Amino acid sequence: MEDGAAQAATTSEIIAAARAALATDVWDYIEGAAESETTARRNRDALDRLALRPRVLRDVSAPDTSCTLAGQAMRIPLLLAPLGAMQVFTPAGGLAAARAAERFGIPVIVSSVTEPGLSEIAAQSGATKVAQIYVRGDERWTDELVDTIVAAGYAGVALTVDVAYYGRRERQLRAGWRPPGHTAVGEPGREWQARMDWDWMARMRDRAGLPFFVKGIQTAEDAERAAELGVEVIYVSNHGGRQLDHAEATIETLREVVEAVGGRSQIVVDGGIERGTDVLKAIALGADAVGLGRLQAYALAAGGADCLVRLLEILEDELRVAMGLLGVTRVAQLDQSYVKRTAWQ
Repeated sequence: MEDGAAQAATTSEIIAAARAALATDVWDYIEGAAESETTARRNRDALDRLALRPRVLRDVSAPDTSCTLAGQAMRIPLLLAPLGAMQVFTPAGGLAAARAAERFGIPVIVSSVTEPGLSEIAAQSGATKVAQIYVRGDERWTDELVDTIVAAGYAGVALTVDVAYYGRRERQLRAGWRPPGHTAVGEPGREWQARMDWDWMARMRDRAGLPFFVKGIQTAEDAERAAELGVEVIYVSNHGGRQLDHAEATIETLREVVEAVGGRSQIVVDGGIERGTDVLKAIALGADAVGLGRLQAYALAAGGADCLVRLLEILEDELRVAMGLLGVTRVAQLDQSYVKRTAWQ
């Protein structure tokens, strides 16, 4: 099964292999979202309702998919989003994603709540790595964690800010299934996340002295505040619909964030990304890169690092073909003139 998935020709084959390989509880952990799962559906629906506007009779014989984010070169404008408890998808856990990112040539954001730990992944992978933080202690605790991240050689720090409480993910509630590290009453130390504020975030950014990502921005107001405080990368995300239900689709939020930021920070967006054309839509609306969450998990479950590299190759090929058919040769050429809202999918 794993060898076959690593030779897949399409992403749908990889998703099918993941479904076959995973227990229902773990599949629902990846696939599920909060409450009625409305936010998750909106993420995908909003992407589908964006139509592309191709230009023709241009020389598109040499498309270039590369870009940079926070000073780091990227083979395609995509990074691997942080995923918790990755060891339930693949035995190598977060190390599998880091190894795939290194082989392919894109950054990976490593979750602080996956195995192996941040220091071990840093020691065993030469990928461009950003360390993601869930706050599980006071300011002294975060100071020590930031110092550990810097000492381990990470290229950036990402603070996730949309998790003051754990979303009501009803598939998990019905099954009584909890990710590793969660007890019957929750996750030890999680109450500190609810105390996080802008001053605390700024303290962490200053201490790190590295490119700082704030992940979970969902409004122009918060994007403006983050840009004012010098955040290098504003990461637009609603956690794949797994936190607050009935939130706006991230591709819609992206428009107001881009306007509010006005070029002061770079912007990443995730939520429902499944195709190369989804990446191009996000770039055209002002994102500098997109994050890959669920699709990354499917690939790891289907065949570990090898399958994830294959998934990225498929997305890269989709990007090249779509760029050529759209009439562009570099992602920087994309702007809002290449997309249009439509009522049709």
